[in-house]
Amino acid sequence: MYLHDSQPAREDLIRAQVRNDRLQLLFRQSFFSVFGSALAAVMLSWICWERLEQSMILWWLGLLGASTTLRLIMLVTYFRVPESVRTPERWETTYWVTLVLSAGIWGSGALALMQAGDMLIQTLVLLFTVGMSVSAVSCYSAYRSMTLVSIALVLLPCSMWLLFQPQTAQQGMAVASLIFAGFVASATRKLGRAMERAFRLSREMEHAHRIAAHAAQTDELTGLQNRRAFFHRAEGVYETCKQAHLPLCALMLDIDHFKRINDGHGHQAGDDVLRQIGRVIRQSVRDADVSGRLGGEEFALLLANTPIDVARVIAERLRSAIADITCLHDEGVTASLGIAELNHLDQDLHGLLALADKALFRAKASGRNQTAVG
Repeated sequence: MYLHDSQPAREDLIRAQVRNDRLQLLFRQSFFSVFGSALAAVMLSWICWERLEQSMILWWLGLLGASTTLRLIMLVTYFRVPESVRTPERWETTYWVTLVLSAGIWGSGALALMQAGDMLIQTLVLLFTVGMSVSAVSCYSAYRSMTLVSIALVLLPCSMWLLFQPQTAQQGMAVASLIFAGFVASATRKLGRAMERAFRLSREMEHAHRIAAHAAQTDELTGLQNRRAFFHRAEGVYETCKQAHLPLCALMLDIDHFKRINDGHGHQAGDDVLRQIGRVIRQSVRDADVSGRLGGEEFALLLANTPIDVARVIAERLRSAIADITCLHDEGVTASLGIAELNHLDQDLHGLLALADKALFRAKASGRNQTAVG
């Protein structure tokens, strides 16, 4: 779990999450981009229909229709696949290909329309390409590079062509569009940085919340759930097993002569014992089980879907593993364990744990370092 990872590892994870957030935003905004591009082309063609060669317009609309269909297929596929495969590594290149293809067709067609020699048509085409540039800022805001490439492919061909025309009006329109493109590029950079910071801040806050939640539920010394978190999760596991009539066992564990360890070797030695026992328990339980430190040297486990004979085997493995712990002090460490099984009758979680606790006391009364069944 990344809550325990190093700072560089957390930074890498947050960076990857931000990149994925940008990709998701890009695809959510893309339906407007795709339909807006097609609609703008249809409107421009309709306005110019009677003033230009109609076969050229039809060819342009046909190519745009094909690229639009390709982009729609990409979008639908993206939203239909599982979230686990919606990764930037898999989809960014695909998106780039469809974007360059569509923007290139748009810009080439606009340039072809502009070369017809009609000043009115040239003005209209330039207005539409400027409008496409504005829409690119909103649609590709999460990716500055995509915004700039889209503007370059759609707006620059017409603007550069006008710049080298003989009439002052044409050159003036070209200069105005280029100045506009410069302002858009600057605004795009600022918008991209702002969105990057917003995505990062959101992920950092989420990360901090998870750390805080984890700390509130975890015993700092052993890494196990604390008393409150244990009972919160154990109640759910208990009710699930009881309603489904699944076997469930509670296991109580107490370190033998723990006070003697603290008094004779200091609290540092006692803390070391608790840490190592916490590690042994974490390595021994399954994800479906619940384990926690209830306080002092007392631990509890709730073994889901586990019959009493299997629980006894688990308890004995735990006891043996604890006996093998190498400690800071010379003496060894042992533990006594008590087990109780859910009877599916008039019983609650606390009653089940109380039965396991009674078995634990019998194990201690019988000489410690053993397992008793309630």
